[in-house]
This record gives sequence, C-alpha cells and structure tokens, in this order.
Amino acid sequence: MEKGISSLLVVLKRRSLPALATFAAVIGGSFMYLAFTPSLYQASARLILDDKRVSVSELGRDLTQVPAGTPGGPSPLADQAELVKSQPILERSLAKVFPDSQSPITTTKLSKRLQVKIVPATNILVISYQAQDPILAAKLVNAISQTMVEESAQQIRKEAASVRKFLQIEVPSARQRLQQAEAMENRYRQASGIISFEDQSKSLVDSLATLEDQERTLVAQLQETRSRDASLRQITTATNLTNAYASVRTGQDQQLQNLRTKLADLQTQIITTRLRFTENHPTLISLLNQQQAIRTLYARELARLSPGNPTISPSNIASDPLSQNLTSELISNEIERLAVENKLRVVKSLRANLQTRLAQLPIQQQPLTALTRQREEAAASLKLLQSKLEEARIAEAQLVGNIRIVEAAKPATSPTFPKLSLVLMLAIVLAIILAISVVLLIEAMDNTLYDTDEAEEILEKIPILATLPSLPAKTLSLEPAETFLDDIGLVEPYRMLLKTLEFRSSKKLRSIVISSTKSGEGKSVVVSHLAAVSAMLSRRTLIIDADLRRPMQHKLFNLDPKPGITDAIAGHRSLLDAVQIRDIENLSVLTCGKAHPRPSQLLDSETMRSLIAEAIAKYDLVIIDTPPLNTSADAATLGRYSDGVVLITRPNFTLKELLRKAVSELTHNQIPILGVVVNGMTTQTEKSYRYLSRPFKDSTTLRDTANSINGLRSK
Repeated sequence: MEKGISSLLVVLKRRSLPALATFAAVIGGSFMYLAFTPSLYQASARLILDDKRVSVSELGRDLTQVPAGTPGGPSPLADQAELVKSQPILERSLAKVFPDSQSPITTTKLSKRLQVKIVPATNILVISYQAQDPILAAKLVNAISQTMVEESAQQIRKEAASVRKFLQIEVPSARQRLQQAEAMENRYRQASGIISFEDQSKSLVDSLATLEDQERTLVAQLQETRSRDASLRQITTATNLTNAYASVRTGQDQQLQNLRTKLADLQTQIITTRLRFTENHPTLISLLNQQQAIRTLYARELARLSPGNPTISPSNIASDPLSQNLTSELISNEIERLAVENKLRVVKSLRANLQTRLAQLPIQQQPLTALTRQREEAAASLKLLQSKLEEARIAEAQLVGNIRIVEAAKPATSPTFPKLSLVLMLAIVLAIILAISVVLLIEAMDNTLYDTDEAEEILEKIPILATLPSLPAKTLSLEPAETFLDDIGLVEPYRMLLKTLEFRSSKKLRSIVISSTKSGEGKSVVVSHLAAVSAMLSRRTLIIDADLRRPMQHKLFNLDPKPGITDAIAGHRSLLDAVQIRDIENLSVLTCGKAHPRPSQLLDSETMRSLIAEAIAKYDLVIIDTPPLNTSADAATLGRYSDGVVLITRPNFTLKELLRKAVSELTHNQIPILGVVVNGMTTQTEKSYRYLSRPFKDSTTLRDTANSINGLRSK
C-alpha cells in the first residue's frame, strides 16, 4: 500500500505540469459558473400527516387516522407527496397568491421547481420551492401548505357524507334482519325444548354421575349377596327359595314336630324290640304298623303345609333352630339379591337414557347456536350501524383534517443555489480526480523508463550496477580531461560503478562490452568516462570503439579517427601501432579507423576475436563501445569474447519494451550480463554526492592527488 502511494506521488511529481493545468482549468470553470449562475432563494414548510384523533366522533377519528402503509406497497405519506404536485392543488395555490391578476407562474413551472421530501422514519413532508424572489417563494409554499390542509378536511367531509348516506339505507335493513333472527331462534327453542344448553348439560352430567355411583354401589352389593347365597346353599343344601321356605315352615310346625318326636320314639322302640324279638313278633309288628300310620299322617300334614310343591324329604327339613336360622337367612339373602338385581337393572336403564339424551343435546344445540349467533350478529350490526350513523352526522358537520402545518415558510435571507462552498469543494474533488486521471493516462501512454525502481521491476534478476549523474555539457568531452577528473561529484559514481563490477565478478574483470537498447542513451560517454576513471586509478585501460556505424570515441577525446580498429583488423597495423594514447596516464583509445562498407563482417571475424584477446593480454581493463542492440548484433557477438555486457539506460528515454527484449535476447543466447547502468539521473545523484563537490579546493586537485598515490604505489 505504501509503495503504491509513493509510486503515485512520484508519477504526479513527474507529470506535475499537465496535472496543474487540469486542476487550474477545472477550478477556473467553477468560478465562471459561480459568476454567471443567478442566485436562487429557497423557502420550506413542514406538514405532518397526523393521527392525533382531534375529531369528536369515533368515525371522524378513524377517517383522520393515518393508515399504516403495507411493507413494499403504497404509503399514505407518499400519496400525499404526489398530491402536492397535482394540477388542482397547484392551481388553487396560485389563485391564493395572485387573486386579482393573472399568475406569472404556470403550474408546469411551479411543479418543476417544487420539491417534496419525506423525512425518514416520520410522517412529515417538507415542501420546498426555489425562486429569485425570496418573498414570492415563501408565499407560494405557504399557499400550497394551506391548500393541502383544506383539501384534507374537504376529503374527510366527503367521505363522512358518503358513509352517512350508506348507513341511512343499511340501518332499517339491519333492524329487519334482527327481528327475523329472533323469531327463528324462539321457534326452534320451543320445538327442541332447549332452554339453556349449559344448564341442561350440567344437570344431565350431574345426574349421570349420580347414577354411575349408584350402579357401582349396587354391583358391589350384588356381588356380596351372591357370595353369601353360595355359602348358605352349601350349608343348608337348599336348592331353591321354595324348598328353603318349605323346609323352615315344616321344621317350625308344632304338629309336625310332635309327629317327628313320635316317629323318633317308635324308631327307638323298634330297634330295641328287634334286639329282643324276631321280625314276626306281634310287638314288633304293632310298632311297625304304628310307625307307618304316623308317617302317613306326617306326609299328609306336609302336603297340607306346602300345597303345589313336591314333598320335602325329611332329611331336608330344618328341624333344629340353627338350621332354621340359616335357612331363614338364606331366604332373606335371596330376597335381597333379587331386589338388588332389579334396582341395578333400573339404574342401568336410567343411565343409558341419560347418556342418549346427553349425546343428542349437542346435536340439538348446533342449529340453536347458529340461530343465536345470527341473532347476536344482527343485534351487534344494528348497534354498530346506529352508532356509526350518529358519528357520520357529527363528522360531516365538523371541519377536521389529518394534515396540519408544523412549520410555515419564511423568506430566505441568503441564497441556497448555487452554494459557493459546495461548488468549490466539488470542483476541487473533480479537479483532483481529473488531474490524476490525466497523469495516469499520460503515464500509461508513455512507455519510457523513468528511474531506478522501474528498472529494477523490469529487470527482476539483473542487478542495477550504478546510477550515473547527468554530466554538464563542458564535461561530455574529455578534452581537456581535467574538467571531469577534478570534479569528485562526477567521478565518484563512475568509480563506484567500476568497483561494483569488480566486486560482483567471481574472477578478475578484464574486458567489458558496453551497449544500450537504442541510440542516444549515452553509452559512448559512459565508456569514455569510465575508462578515464579506471586509468586514473592506475589501471592500464584500453577503449575499443567497435561502433563502426556511428563512432563517437575520437570525438569525445578530440582524436583523429585513423588509424583505428579497421586498420588493425585488416593487418595494416598492429594493435599497439593502431591505438592512440591520450594525455591521461594509463589510458589508450582504439578509434574506429577507416570507414568500412560492411562493419559486421569485420567485427564477427576471427581476427576481431584475436584482437580482443591480444588487448586483454596487454591491458588491465578493455572497454568495448558497441552499437545499440536494436540496430545490430555486434554487441551480442562481441559479448561472447568478453567477460560480459553492461547495458546503459537513460530515464525518460529508454523504452521499457526494448529493454525487456534486449535482456531476454542476451539471456536466451547465453551471453553474460554484468548489469544495467541508469545514466543521466539528476536529482538522486546530485543529492547523493553533493557533499563531495568541493574537495581539495585550497591545496591540490583530485587528479594530482591520484597521481601522487600512483607514484607511491610504483615505489
């Protein structure tokens, strides 16, 4: 983020002139707009769509109440906002402002300048109007506000009158419907016998609960009597109630008791007689006859006591008191059981009857419920219509609306359009945006290299060796060389370049090919000045001017172009005979020599390779000046015979695409690239070396000092 902002600031600084021109043009246009635009004054009034229930009647309060707008649907406040700009409202408002004369403002013009705004989260409308006359603007806004209040009241009165007319027809019909509903309900009550469903249901439920309790009690009693009956039957051996009754009665009869006593005595006598006598003995026969006679009499008496019943066996007769009591208890228990069973049957029958009535009661109640509901609805409807009829009459007689004026319009004291601060602020923002846009557009259209940072971004892995200053015109030529060599502020960047090349090389640096992407980037000047600094530092340095198309070294050193490299390659002269020695110690220059029609043929020859090898053997450093890479392949060819190639670039001149292409081709051809030099920078280099611009002012020069140091080294 910080890098992007700093880059933008650098671009703006570089393109400051078009940016300032764009900014000034926009600001000047805003001042012209403010000077020629007429001033307008705005008047505003506030209306509220109120539901404070100011009407006397309930219906009037309902009519004046603001309805809640459906989410996403129509809004009452929005409807009123549209009504403000309607043709009838505007015409009536203009008639109030201009009652006696023709209105100079048309409804179309009034609607165009009229603004209606809804205050968010409120029921307030803001009506605004702009005009050159502030008093007229306030009058128009107040007239529109008053017209809206009157329109609201009239509309409510019309609605109340419509409601009254409708209710006057509906009230008699509602009364007739109530009478019919009451008659139908009464007829059904008489037919069904239902007086009160709740009371009757409660009574039936209570009675049913009582019968269920009685049924449970009787069932328990019946089980008890049956258990007691079974036990008594086992003891008394009575088969039925009749036999038991006969057994008890027979056992209690006095005559039968006497006969049973006699029979018992005779039986004793017979047993005694049989023990004493034989069966044919007269006494025994007499006793047997008496026994038979008494038995006959006993049977006749039994038949008398229980006529219609079979004869009871003597063994079943309850002759003793205990048997009589048990048999009597059996008879009582049987009678009780029969009574309980009869009562239980009656209770079950009553319970079933009540359940049937209770189940039928809701069915009978349903038509009655519907009839009752109809009667109640008819009564409520009649009551409501009667009350609404009275309210409609009251509301019609009142003058109540749901819109009221919260704040009336007042004449403005200062113009609201155009706003000086707003126009200037927008102009400044627009001017800044346009200025930045113009700068970015120019920057996008310009494909030249600007500074070291851009060079690093383009080259990525290729190092930036140095940033060289822009040389003054008097130091471009090294004739005389003292002007350049005595200025440490200019020499030091070249010295740093030379040291950087040495430090970055894994072996001793003996030969360098210096080229550029296109002509005009200052490669020949860099070659000459770098060689001069190298020679000043006691290195035997040779400059080879291999740019045979546009040679520059003989001009920079004010030398004769011949003899030169063409002569050495052609064999007319040896290397040492062809070089020219300048007044700078340790510096030799091999100029271009005689012009040749095919320079590439010479530079790509084996003789040129041998010449470079010989120069490397005889000098400490050989610097070769070659043509630009976009014009010929000489630099690439000679780069194979040297330790590497150094590319020279110049800000605001070198094309980025050409630089990328040159680096790509050299890398693809496996030609070593020692690095890139940014040449001609003015701001950064001057700041970096400003403190070195005045050394040795009072005693000696930089060149003399270097010569002294070289003399000491030689000793």
